[in-house]
Amino acid sequence: MRHKTLKLIKNDPWLEPFAQAIEGRHNDALRKLDQLTGGTGQLKDFACAHQYYGLHRSNDGWVLREWAPNATDIYVVGDFNGWHECAPYRMRQVGNGNWELLLPDHGMHHGELYKLIVHWQGGQGERIPAYATRVVQDPMTHIFSAQVWAPEQPYRWRVRRFKARRDPLLIYECHIGMAQEREGVGTYEEFRTQVLPRIIELGYNAIQIMAVQEHPYYGSFGYHVSSFYAASSRFGTPEELKCLIDDAHEAGIAVIMDIVHSHAVKNEVEGLGRFDGTGNQYFYGDGRREHPAWDSLCFDYGKDEVLNFLLSNCRYWLEEYHFDGFRFDGVTSMLYYNHGLGQAFGGYGDYYDGGEDTNAITYLTLANLLIHQVNRQAITIAEEMSGMPGLACPFNDGGIGFDYRMAMGIPDYWIKMIKERKDEDWRPSSIFWELTNRRADEHTISYAESHDQALVGDKTIIFRLIDKEMYWHMMDGDHDATVERGMALHKMIRLVTASTINGGYLNFMGNEWGHPEWIDFPREGNGWSYKYARRQWSLVDRQELKYKYLNNWDHDVMHLLSQSHGFQSLPIDKLWDKDDDQVLAYRRGDLVFVFNFNPTQSFSDYGFLAPEGEYRGVMDSDNPRYGGYGNIDESTQHLTQADPLYADKHLGWLKLYIPARTALVLRRV
Repeated sequence: MRHKTLKLIKNDPWLEPFAQAIEGRHNDALRKLDQLTGGTGQLKDFACAHQYYGLHRSNDGWVLREWAPNATDIYVVGDFNGWHECAPYRMRQVGNGNWELLLPDHGMHHGELYKLIVHWQGGQGERIPAYATRVVQDPMTHIFSAQVWAPEQPYRWRVRRFKARRDPLLIYECHIGMAQEREGVGTYEEFRTQVLPRIIELGYNAIQIMAVQEHPYYGSFGYHVSSFYAASSRFGTPEELKCLIDDAHEAGIAVIMDIVHSHAVKNEVEGLGRFDGTGNQYFYGDGRREHPAWDSLCFDYGKDEVLNFLLSNCRYWLEEYHFDGFRFDGVTSMLYYNHGLGQAFGGYGDYYDGGEDTNAITYLTLANLLIHQVNRQAITIAEEMSGMPGLACPFNDGGIGFDYRMAMGIPDYWIKMIKERKDEDWRPSSIFWELTNRRADEHTISYAESHDQALVGDKTIIFRLIDKEMYWHMMDGDHDATVERGMALHKMIRLVTASTINGGYLNFMGNEWGHPEWIDFPREGNGWSYKYARRQWSLVDRQELKYKYLNNWDHDVMHLLSQSHGFQSLPIDKLWDKDDDQVLAYRRGDLVFVFNFNPTQSFSDYGFLAPEGEYRGVMDSDNPRYGGYGNIDESTQHLTQADPLYADKHLGWLKLYIPARTALVLRRV
């Protein structure tokens, strides 16, 4: 049987009982690929809807096309015709549910606003074109309109070919609108000039930008998308976003887009909710139409037209804006008919019990194939929490084709540790198992916390550890016990998480230096305030405050990892864990990582077996540069002590001084 050739099953014999289901998914994708491409396998030739639909300049003027199979009439209204329906701006049917309008060059002008008025049997409504690439909101009325965007001079890219570095992939997750310090909405330009230099200095090699696709409600964090082809105008112009990406590429930083194809906003005027008067044009028309938890609409991935819309969307962002890949949001919700809600996923059978949405699985597989056809170096990441096997395996091996999956259990683990366990009950064996327990054939993005842990209703790691004491005891020289404990554990948690990756590491902006408080976007409940929808960079810049120490730590950890070529692929060799002492040590390449989680006991001449040789200190969390006391002399050379019992294994005893709540990194010379 063919399934025996799939490496996904070969690599994991426990999947053998489910080979038929895995093979079935694989064949579903092959059949759909063959159907959509006419047997060529070239999805690029299919995923070009954006080149046909939407507003484009033609040789003679303008052409506008839309797909609206239930419409009986469509008019284009805007600044150019006084917002009135009139014959010159009436679209005509051209078959297969498609509508077209041809206009002379003077029929529209750059910067003008417009909409569609779509008529259907028994009704009509204003609509934003589904393929609009520029959508703006009136600051007074708050009404959204499409905007003609055709500047005389198209953006000229300075970096035309960019290859993302993945050895390892170090991601700085960010939101443009809240990246500035002032109270308000930040811009692409502010981010480019004020925040990007910080990221470059810290040593990250990728940024993951949230909320790029246009969304009507700012407080949705960008997850209720209305216009899938439009870069949010609240942050600036398309050219300003392109300039930001260009600058990032010049600095060697990849730019990943947080793409939302798992659902869409319910809005009908701004979004696709009832674009042509029906509820099932883009979405399911039955009980599956509305997402039970997100107050949004679920795409019908079984429709070729929907596949065309979404696949073309992937290609559009890669080619038009030079994004280097995508982090797909809400993948768990896509994979299962029940969206994974209330399901424990306690065994392999839960992934193959008939509750999987085969259409969505096929779409995600095709999306990964397409993205890597457009750009072989592209990065795809799945935000997925059920643990479905094969999600981040190549398609030819039987997988869905993502390059990475988010290790979503890790931040949950840290929250549980901080909330529920006393310091003396932190067990190194548990920590190591949680951070390294993953499928060997799938790469993950590890993280201690992301934007999820910074939102109102949750807490960042630093705020869980220090809480209100942050307001009173972050001055340099103030030796508050709560703050010192929190800073010590913050550094240790981030190092142990980052140093055990098997793919990449992610951090949300500001969390690296312990940004205080939470993220709360303007809403009715807070008086539409922007006070907490920003980043207070001045705190880390003020030399009299302790935030600089956490920033220094993150800077040096990122540079350490990035300077270790292929770090994410190096085997993790556990050298020691002793829960009674709360000490953990492991080796990757020539680096040895040592952690003493013990809250009270420091150890002198603490020994564990390590490869014979000489070791020198690289960094330690007790260094004054990181807010420590400087009790460790990093210039000390450590020679392993021979032991006849382990001579044949070339191991010796490495003996160290390890202060309480301290992490050390040593290099074998």
